[in-house]
Amino acid sequence: MKFIGKLLVWLLIALLLVVVAFYFLLQTRWGAREVSGWISSNSQYHIAFDAMDHRFSSPSHVLLRNVTFGRDGKPATLVAKSVDIGLSSRQLTDPLHADTITLQDGTLNLSPSNAPFPFEADTLQLRNMALNSPESGWDLSAQRVTGGVSPWVPEAGNVLGKQTQIQMSAGSMTLNGIPATNVLVQGSIDNGVVTLGTLGADIARGSLTGNAKRNADGSWLVDSLRLTDIRMQSDKSLADFFAPLMTVPSLTIGSLEVTDARLQGPDWAIADWDLSLRNLTLSNGGWTSDGGRLSMNADEFIYGSMHLMDPIFNAEFSPQGVALRQFTSRWEGGVVRTSGNWLRNGNALVLNDTAIAGLEYTLPSNWKQLWMAPLPAWLQSVTLAKFTASRNLIIDIDPAFPWQTTSLDGYGDNLQLAKNGSWGVWRGSAALNAAAATFNRVDVRRPSLKLVANDAQVNINELSAFTEKGILEATGAVSQQPQREVAINLNGRGVPLDILQQWGWPGLPLGGDGNLQLRASGNVQANAPLKPTVNGQLHAVNMSKQEVTQTMRNGEVNTAQPVTPAPTPAAPISPPVP
Repeated sequence: MKFIGKLLVWLLIALLLVVVAFYFLLQTRWGAREVSGWISSNSQYHIAFDAMDHRFSSPSHVLLRNVTFGRDGKPATLVAKSVDIGLSSRQLTDPLHADTITLQDGTLNLSPSNAPFPFEADTLQLRNMALNSPESGWDLSAQRVTGGVSPWVPEAGNVLGKQTQIQMSAGSMTLNGIPATNVLVQGSIDNGVVTLGTLGADIARGSLTGNAKRNADGSWLVDSLRLTDIRMQSDKSLADFFAPLMTVPSLTIGSLEVTDARLQGPDWAIADWDLSLRNLTLSNGGWTSDGGRLSMNADEFIYGSMHLMDPIFNAEFSPQGVALRQFTSRWEGGVVRTSGNWLRNGNALVLNDTAIAGLEYTLPSNWKQLWMAPLPAWLQSVTLAKFTASRNLIIDIDPAFPWQTTSLDGYGDNLQLAKNGSWGVWRGSAALNAAAATFNRVDVRRPSLKLVANDAQVNINELSAFTEKGILEATGAVSQQPQREVAINLNGRGVPLDILQQWGWPGLPLGGDGNLQLRASGNVQANAPLKPTVNGQLHAVNMSKQEVTQTMRNGEVNTAQPVTPAPTPAAPISPPVP
C-alpha cells in the first residue's frame, strides 16, 4: 500500500510538472505556435498568436499577443496586438463562453460571411480598434474605436448578436460614403431592431446629434436629429443627393433641425440654410403626416437657372395635403410672395394670394418646351385664386421673335394655369398692362390685355397698344380643344402699314401710315406649323386714300392691286339769296 501511495504522489508530482511545463511553454513563441497550429488543423478556423501571457496578479485573465483569427479560406476577421480573455467558473460548463474579451490595437471585420464566431462573452470590449463592415447594408469603416458590447453572442448574419447593449466611440468613421469624426454611439440591438439612444458626431465641419431606431424591415424612426454648421460638397444632382431618403422602406421624422448649413452640388447650392421639420413619414415615394410642419429659410438657393435670395417657406402637413402658410423670396431683382394649399385629392395646388413685383427676368431659351412638357404626377392642377403683378420687366431673347415688356402690371382671379398635368390658361380672368413693350423690334406703348377663360375657350376681350403714331385694338378667342383654333379681329388706326410684316404677315404694296382691318383664324399647335392653317383677310387704307385687300388661304396670300378712289365731285355753288 505504501508503494501504491508513493506511486500516486509521484504521478501527481509528474502531472503537476507537466502542467507547469506546459504552462510556461504556452508563454513561449514555440508553445504559442504549436497550440495555434493544432487549433487551425482541427477546426474550420485559422488562429495565430505570438505568445500567451498569464499573471498570478490577475489569475482569471489570459493575454494573447499579436493575434490573427479568421475562418479558413476567408480574410482575417480579427487582427489585434493583444486579446485579453477574462475567465470565470462558467468555463467548467461552457468553455467557449468568456466573462470578458478585450481587443486592443487592431482591426475587426464585421462581415456576415465571417460569422459565426466560435466563442462568446458577457462583454466584448474594444480599445483603439478599427472596425470594417463589408458585405452588409451598413458600409462602415471606423478607426480608433473604443467601447463595448454586452452581452456578445455572435450568430450567423448577426455579428454583434440578436440582443445586446452597445456603447462605442470612434475617432473617425465613414458610413455609406459619409465621413465623420469624434463619433459617439449608445444603443441596443433587439432581434433586428437597432435603437440608437445617443448619437453624436462631427460631420462635414459641423456637428450631428440625435437618436433614432431602425426596425427589422429596414424602416427608420428618427425621433430627434440636429445638424449644425454643416459644410458639404457633393458631385450628385439635387435629386440624387436626397434619393437615399426614398430608398428605405419607410422614414419617420419626429424632429429634424438644421442650422446654418451650406450644401453644394453640380447645378445647385444652398447657403446658410435653417430648417425645422416635425412629424413627417416618407414611404413608397410619397409622404404621410398628421399635424406635421416645416419651416425653412436660407440666404441663397440655386437650382439650375433659378436663383432665389432670402427664401422663406412655412407649411403644415395633414392627411388632406399641405397648407402653405408663407413663401416669400427675392428673385431676379424682385419679390415673390404667395400662400395657399396643395390638395392630395387631385394633386391640385391652389394659391390664395400670389404677388410678383419688381422682377427683371429673362425667360430661359427652352421656356416653350417647358411650357409644353407634362407636369409631374404630384402636380396636376395649378390655380391662382388671386394674382397681382407690378413693375416687372420680362424679356424673351428668342431670335425668331424677341420681345420684352417694361413695367408690367396685372391681376387675375381664379386663374387656372395647369389642368390634367398640362400648362395653359384653362379658367378664370386676367388683365395685364405695361408702360412699354417691344415685339420683334416693333415698339409699342401702353400695351393692354384682358381675357376670360372657360372650359370651351379663352376669350380675349381687349388687346390694345399705341404705336408711334396710332393705335392697335383687337379681340380674339382661342379654343381649349386640342386643335387650338384661334380667331382674331384687329383694327389699326393711323399706324404704319408695314407693322404686321414684322409679326409674320406678308408685306403690303402700300407704304406710309393708315388704317388696317384684319380678320384671321388658324390652329396654334405645339408640333405643327401655324402658317398652313391660317385663313384671313387684311384691308388697308393709306393717307392718300389708296386701298388694298389681301386674302390668305392656307397660308398663301392673294393681293389685289391698290385702288385709288375717284375724287368726290364738288357740290354746285348756290346763288346768293336775294
